[in-house]
Amino acid sequence: MLNSYSSRAICSAILSVILLSGCAGVKSVSVSTNDYISQRRGDILTTGELSSAVGVALQVAGISEKQCRAAPQQCRSQLTDNIGLDDEQRMSALAELWLQEALSIDQKINEGLLADEVLNAYLESARHAYAYLFLTPRSPSQRSLEDRQTQVRDYYNFAVQQTVTRTFNHHLQNLRESMDEDGTFSVTSKQWTIAGQLNEVRLAERQRIPEQLIPASSLTFKGLRNQYRRDGIGAELVAVTAKRVVSKNSREEAFSETPFPAITAILHFKGDTLEEVLHTHDVELLGFDPYKRSSVRLSGTQVPLAANFTSGYGLWLARSGFARQSLLTLVGRGEVLEKPRVYLMQPYDPKRRVIIMLHGLASSPEAWINVANEVLGDEVLRKNFQVWQVYYPTNAPLAFNQHAIRQAIQDTLQAFDPKGQNRASQDVVLIGHSMGGVLARLLISDSGDRFWKPIVKSYGLQGERKEQARKKLLDYAWFKPMPEVSRAVFIAAPHRGTPFAENRFSRWAAGVVKLPVSVLGRVTEIAQLLVDPSSASAAPITRPLNSISNLSNQDPFVRLAADLPIAANVPYHSIIGNDTPSLSLQLSSDGVVPYNSAHLAGAQSEKVIRSWHSVQETPAAIVEVRRILHQHLQDTNEVSYVN
Repeated sequence: MLNSYSSRAICSAILSVILLSGCAGVKSVSVSTNDYISQRRGDILTTGELSSAVGVALQVAGISEKQCRAAPQQCRSQLTDNIGLDDEQRMSALAELWLQEALSIDQKINEGLLADEVLNAYLESARHAYAYLFLTPRSPSQRSLEDRQTQVRDYYNFAVQQTVTRTFNHHLQNLRESMDEDGTFSVTSKQWTIAGQLNEVRLAERQRIPEQLIPASSLTFKGLRNQYRRDGIGAELVAVTAKRVVSKNSREEAFSETPFPAITAILHFKGDTLEEVLHTHDVELLGFDPYKRSSVRLSGTQVPLAANFTSGYGLWLARSGFARQSLLTLVGRGEVLEKPRVYLMQPYDPKRRVIIMLHGLASSPEAWINVANEVLGDEVLRKNFQVWQVYYPTNAPLAFNQHAIRQAIQDTLQAFDPKGQNRASQDVVLIGHSMGGVLARLLISDSGDRFWKPIVKSYGLQGERKEQARKKLLDYAWFKPMPEVSRAVFIAAPHRGTPFAENRFSRWAAGVVKLPVSVLGRVTEIAQLLVDPSSASAAPITRPLNSISNLSNQDPFVRLAADLPIAANVPYHSIIGNDTPSLSLQLSSDGVVPYNSAHLAGAQSEKVIRSWHSVQETPAAIVEVRRILHQHLQDTNEVSYVN
């Protein structure tokens, strides 16, 4: 029988075992999927806290995060010298810690007082991220499925973005003074020398350097359904070369290249080895046009080039002022638009085919907000097409606008390609909505004498008066298909006019529309020639000579134009809205244009979509436009040329 002492000893031992087992070093804790993902992928950019990967590196080095925050320079030195970390762990941790340092200084920066310090921190972050990506034993492709590589790529891209924008903000004058004709420049900041090359970037009006660089990540747009970009290496930026899209000056050029082109910038650190890159203070800033280049070689590795294809276009729309101006122009107020102007959505590219979009009455390029964006967002179309938009005075008569638009397009092509040898000059696709569709059809039609003969008969033109009228009407009554056009798409186009233009409101509107001064002068001259007061047989001009009257199904011009032959070598397509589904197709209408006016015999395809007149912005119409453009590439055996 055990004595009491023995019993107490045994009980004490059992109790000790129980207590020790209750203090196990590892416990199982349930974590939600969201928390698990957040813990694994959260980092200094996404949560404001250091990533778990940095936490592991600090533990290996025997440093707490609190100590690292208190003495960041000492913390980074200890990580640099620690032999327990491999190069990937060390470079990625240092890239994140330097980024933490830059963001911390950024919060304290005041009037550029710490500009060099914060720039240095961003450069160090970019340098260590660059070293991780390209100079550690494993290649980027071998780490392609790892979250950590995605994080470090983001550190690099963000650090490059901040470096480039700050360099431009704080050293713009130095950049202007140092840049040579080849687009190369050099600036210094603290111990760094930043040499740059922008020779692959084309800016509007032959400018060598932008006024400002805006990070694409800082731009969001209401009204655009989607924003399109490409993942890869580099900072996605928008170069700003002008404050406005519609300029107040009186330059004679018929075109305007976008003042907001997309640019992707990278930083290349001098050196072929990890050791060389970590000790250099020479860095090369390279700018690229992401429409022309899809990849770049860094330290012997070909990697995708990051890109944002929506930001520049969105900024162009946001700063255009088109909506207000187009309505004021119709009644002759505001900054009146006197003649058409061609707007290039990207810098001119001789190797890409051109899509030209023509808006409708009282409208502007804003009519194509999502159509153009979806074309730019389609990789195959983006590689093979560039988008041009024509902004024209929609108060002018159709005959005047077709001539002026034709001239503006040809002048633009001539300015960029005087010999007409580029692909951009030889394979143009026209897309027109409403009145823009009627104009697009005129641009690919042959007038013959169909307009001239009725004019001679109606106004009894003879002798000298007939000859003078012929000279005045030469540009408007006779025209041939534009040889540059290879396909056309007509959307809700009233080819035979519309009774909508004859209702009371439309007739009132036609009466208050004011023609541009230059057009009014020509109309007056022609009217004086046509109407001979001494001739009893001459018909008076009883209808207002403007676009609204032209769109009536009673208008002589549009009735004659309806039967003009379209160029035999130009396939064309119709997209038609139907807002009266209860009626038969032949009796249907989109609320403005009847089906029998929008329908064209001989169309390669016809798509009827349940929609009001603004059918061009519906998802179904955008899908159809993209289908037609893809078909165009297939029909012509197109092969993309992009790098």
